[in-house]
Amino acid sequence: MSEQVSTMKPSLLVFADDWGRHPSSCQHLMRRFLDTTPIWWVNTIGMRPPKFDRVTLMRGVGKIRQWVRPSHKPETGPTNPHVLNPRMWPWFTRRHDRFANRLLLQRQIAPVLEHSRSPVVAITTVPIVADLMGLLPVGKWVYYCVDDFSKWPELDQVGIQKMESDLIQRADVLIAASEALQRNIAKLGRPSHLLTHGVDLAHWRDGSPREAAAALEGLPRPLIMFYGSIDWQMDVEFVHRLSRDLSQGTIVLVGPTANPSPDLFRPANVRWIPAVPYADLPCLAHEASVLVMPYIDAPGLRESQPLKLKEYLASGKPAVVRDLPANRVWQDALDLAGSAEDFSSLVRQRLEHGLPDDQARARERLEQESWESKAERLRELIVQTPSAVNECHTATTGM
Repeated sequence: MSEQVSTMKPSLLVFADDWGRHPSSCQHLMRRFLDTTPIWWVNTIGMRPPKFDRVTLMRGVGKIRQWVRPSHKPETGPTNPHVLNPRMWPWFTRRHDRFANRLLLQRQIAPVLEHSRSPVVAITTVPIVADLMGLLPVGKWVYYCVDDFSKWPELDQVGIQKMESDLIQRADVLIAASEALQRNIAKLGRPSHLLTHGVDLAHWRDGSPREAAAALEGLPRPLIMFYGSIDWQMDVEFVHRLSRDLSQGTIVLVGPTANPSPDLFRPANVRWIPAVPYADLPCLAHEASVLVMPYIDAPGLRESQPLKLKEYLASGKPAVVRDLPANRVWQDALDLAGSAEDFSSLVRQRLEHGLPDDQARARERLEQESWESKAERLRELIVQTPSAVNECHTATTGM
């Protein structure tokens, strides 16, 4: 089967966030495969242990609705991707938790893959499927590491770290979205390939008016805007210092909320707008005077590459972001802030003077950062790397 994977065009089995829920890097990449490659997309349950709060309740209700509905074929075409919603056990810490998920996923996914007419390559962005290696009819496993989940405060860090270690040790192809993540993988004795996030330049340069702009009506201008998940990553001190220093205007935070600090929205000039479709985000960005990323400096964020970074740059708007390792690669194209005072000062400078010419010129290298080029590189890595896990599967199943 390993020889087939290298000579035949494979089908893909992808374990990631819910298809269409938000534009993750994996979804951006897979959309570039839809015209040529059969894809089974597995909506996983996520890694946050259940809590008795609104976020968990809403997420749980959504998952139950998925489970009671049959797997569906979304708007991208009549057959591709085929979205699977397997039932899962929402804990991963104890041995019987992992056993339950292994059993559930194997029984629900293996029969689907048996109908594949081509070799299957599994790609996962989440370590919670580590126990499936060697159990599914898969010729190659790819771990696409996009975050250091073991350092996210709301996750079961010990359990996630153990599963990720197992996954890294056994995967055929290891891909990291940042150099910091590459170094983490290297600590476990494995090399990895660097594949940074891409950007859809045409999408982000389109500021055509849409109905979404109506959400901004009545807000005092200028607008200082953030979009994305509004959660533990937000630095309240950064936001509040800018709020106090602004003589006019509004700080607009756009996106879903997931238990952010209750103090975040207390200033009158800090406003929240619920998440809008990805198609409408360039329109909102066009209305902003400055785009900001007021993240905290903490483990988990130091290792990741914010997906929105290149989107901010492609919008043509000034960008002021937290001084984090992945952002420094583009420090000539934006402003880095290491403190709340610096953040406020830099935002107000950009409000007054706009995007400097040297930053605009530095952004010209975005032309080499398209999602199409990233997807082509991913395709090369999938095809060129030999398989090892399929041999384990053959030995355990007799295939």
